Amino acid sequence: MSLWKRISATLLVASLAGTVLGALPAGATVVSRGVTIPDFYTPPATLPAADGTLVRSEKLPLALSLPGIGGTLPGTATRIMYKSTDANGEPVAVTGAYLEPALPWLGLTARPLVVLAPGTMGQGDQCSTSLALERGLVVGTEDSQTTISIGYEVLAIYQLLLRGIAVVQTDYVGLGATDRLHTYVNRVDEGHAVLDAARAAKALPKTSLTARSPIGLYGYSQGGGAVAAAAELQATYAPDVTVTATYAGAPPADLEDVTAAIDGTELAGALGWAVNGFVQSEPALAPLLDEYLSTAGKTALTDLSTMCVGDALFGYAGQESSSWTTNGESLTEIIQAEPALRAFVADQLIGTSKPVGVVRVATGVNDNLVSHGQARQMAVDWCDLGGSVVYAPISLPDTGSPLLNHFGPLLTDQLSAVDWLGARLAGLPASSNCSTISRQP
Repeated sequence: MSLWKRISATLLVASLAGTVLGALPAGATVVSRGVTIPDFYTPPATLPAADGTLVRSEKLPLALSLPGIGGTLPGTATRIMYKSTDANGEPVAVTGAYLEPALPWLGLTARPLVVLAPGTMGQGDQCSTSLALERGLVVGTEDSQTTISIGYEVLAIYQLLLRGIAVVQTDYVGLGATDRLHTYVNRVDEGHAVLDAARAAKALPKTSLTARSPIGLYGYSQGGGAVAAAAELQATYAPDVTVTATYAGAPPADLEDVTAAIDGTELAGALGWAVNGFVQSEPALAPLLDEYLSTAGKTALTDLSTMCVGDALFGYAGQESSSWTTNGESLTEIIQAEPALRAFVADQLIGTSKPVGVVRVATGVNDNLVSHGQARQMAVDWCDLGGSVVYAPISLPDTGSPLLNHFGPLLTDQLSAVDWLGARLAGLPASSNCSTISRQP
């Protein structure tokens, strides 16, 4: 490839990202699809040295709350920005929210903390979970581009709060913080953001957390992959974050498998978020965009870079990635054909290191969006590495819709998942069922 072609491809990445790959000027106002992102989300030019250090915090008014005798129910919230380290070893600002329960913790331990990693929200900064906690429903329109984002993770967050469990949720790298694109499903970025969120929460003043507060991790779908990655990375990245238990629901552990499964489904837009995130993390992949993407593909990636889930469902449901390429090949075929891309995707595999604590891996046996087989394989691999795994296959009818097959278990298993995690944080043991996984679906 010529030098000019490489330069033009690199410039293409910047336009696809829809953002400047560097810190914005202090106080700069960012508008994404008609939604003004508060200045809080613009990172400073210089970040603290230590991972998990609070950069700033402010009161976060919750869209859904009730007055109570002892305070606002189910609790009060603080918006946070904290320092983390990305997959390239560079400092990065991450935003999120800490939620202090109004109700007491009735367990025998100190009040526990759960780090909640959200499921797929999108790639536009307006899609962040912390912003959704404040606004409930985020809606915007700009230059005929519309956006809609629903804070669905409030269901799990509030269930934890009502049990007296403190929660800190991460927005992930680049989702909220406006200095870069969200590195969707990058296991290192996500795992680090989860672990550093726990550090940041414990650094907040005037909370009920103590040094003895046990820590749990909770996530489904993208969040399931994030907490699974965090459970693997804890020993080397954050040994001071003593994780007791993790709930990893429907984790996208094998991205090549998941890429093939998502292509052509209701959530096909997630393929664009993944590609955008790949190039954000590894700019050397940029020439592949110029080589393989048609005009329609380049337009799709630019469009998706500012979209939330609702937008993508309306705009890209059912599209095949082969319609985005110059040669009609699918994204899966291109991954298999390009060694650099194949190596990058292979490096995202989860299940290669023993996780910390006990992990409950739940996956719908008919989930063909974030495919059941690869999530089950992660549990098997962890067992082979000596991990303590509770594997929970969830049997629901096949709806014929990959999206419904995926999100059904999120709702039906949520109470069981929260209760299981709460019991572990209260000090009750859980027995691994690694010896029987081979006999389960």
